[in-house]
Amino acid sequence: FFEHLLFEGTPNIKRGEWMKIVSANGGKNNANTTNDRTYYYETFPSNAQKLGLWMEAERMRHAVINQIGVDTQREVVKEEKRLRMDNQPYGNLFTAIQNNLFTNHPYHWPTIGSMEDLNAAKLQEFQDFYKKYYVPNNATLVVAGDIKPAETKKWINEYYGGIPKGTLYPKNFQKDTPITQEKEVTVTDANIQQPAYVFAYRTPGSKERDAYVLEMLSSYLSNGKSSVLYKKLVDDEKKALQVGSFMQSLEDAGIFAFYAIPMTGTTKTTLQADINNEIKKVQNTLISEEDFQKLKNQVENQFVTQNSTVEGIAHSLAHNNVLMGDTNLINKEIEIYRSITRQDLQNAAKKYLNTNQRINLNYLPEKK
Repeated sequence: FFEHLLFEGTPNIKRGEWMKIVSANGGKNNANTTNDRTYYYETFPSNAQKLGLWMEAERMRHAVINQIGVDTQREVVKEEKRLRMDNQPYGNLFTAIQNNLFTNHPYHWPTIGSMEDLNAAKLQEFQDFYKKYYVPNNATLVVAGDIKPAETKKWINEYYGGIPKGTLYPKNFQKDTPITQEKEVTVTDANIQQPAYVFAYRTPGSKERDAYVLEMLSSYLSNGKSSVLYKKLVDDEKKALQVGSFMQSLEDAGIFAFYAIPMTGTTKTTLQADINNEIKKVQNTLISEEDFQKLKNQVENQFVTQNSTVEGIAHSLAHNNVLMGDTNLINKEIEIYRSITRQDLQNAAKKYLNTNQRINLNYLPEKK
């Protein structure tokens, strides 16, 4: 919600003018918010770099946060929630995973909030939020592209140097006790006709080496139509319409989950047994050298692609600085992936993917 308010304007940029100024100068811009951070960006021709720096300084220094903006953006965000989640088949599946995998940590709820949250939010709360978090010592500014560093630094000092520092507040979030017993939960969705079954595990935060290992393990199991789970359950045995796994790396924890949408006639018991068998295979046997080489090629290709554009480089630098604590990871991260062995994949599966460490989520059609 607050991210939307920062496009409302400043004393020097009238309401409704932000996007017009960007596009009139050959640029594009957007923002996104995750569980851990908010990211604003503009991509301009290099001769408009000064304008981009000024605009971001404007909204850090004195964004207009007023009742008109709150009332307008409240409806925009509610509509976004309806379109992306509430009226979308399986749109609240990830929310259901978060709600049940975490209980005390703020990862328990989605960043967009609930309709109750959005309706209850008051102007003063946004103004307080702005003063608390939108200070230069709680922000990272990245400038990437065809720039002259000395000139860029001069403009940054000119536009941002006079913005006063704020108080930094530690993130003393409540932690969740480890999951030691398998838990079964059921959630319904009025927008689906076929159920989905999810088996989700809580895993280490993104700074931990094991987070990289689990990311590679997820790719091995379900990245592409030649992956283990897709080939077996969709292609060969025709038991599932869709099947896969994913690894969501967050700052304080991670989420590793398997999901499956069955073909008509396939039971949850069957899918669960098949997924359990694939987990046991990676726990008990090293994957083949051929599969491992293919996996390393996929990961390396993905890393290079991610950092092949100016926008991708800027995002990596920001992410590494804010959430990973090491901006230079952009030059070193590929070596972390290259250092991972087949034994590491097996060890991670043994350590994190045990039945007593997971929640089993039945995501079912809502009965009429």
